[in-house]
Amino acid sequence: MRRDPMQPRRCAELLGALAAPERLEIVRLLADGPHNVTQITEALKIAPLNVSHHLTVLKNARLIQGEKKGRFVIYSLCDNLLNEVVQAGVPKELLDLGCCQIVFPDKP
Repeated sequence: MRRDPMQPRRCAELLGALAAPERLEIVRLLADGPHNVTQITEALKIAPLNVSHHLTVLKNARLIQGEKKGRFVIYSLCDNLLNEVVQAGVPKELLDLGCCQIVFPDKP
C-alpha cells in the first residue's frame, strides 16, 4: 500500500494546532525570529498564562521548539517549517506544512 503524500492525520494535527487566532499570531511572530514568553506576551498583548498554553499546543504539534537560555526559554519555529523554504528563496511569510502552505499577509 502506498503512503499518502498529504499525510492526512499529520495535516489535521497541524491545522488543528493552528486553529486558534492567538496561535497563528504566535507562529507569524516566530517567523520573524526567536522570542521568549515575555516578548510574545508584550508583542501580542496576550496574558502570559494563555501564551504558555498556546506555546504548549504548538510545541506538542512539533511546529515550534524551545531552547533554555539562562532563566528563559527561547521559542522558534521548527527548522523544517521555515528554513528550507527561506533558503530556497521563498519569502518567510510562507509556512510550508507539507500537506499545505500558509501565506501570512503583511502585518498592519
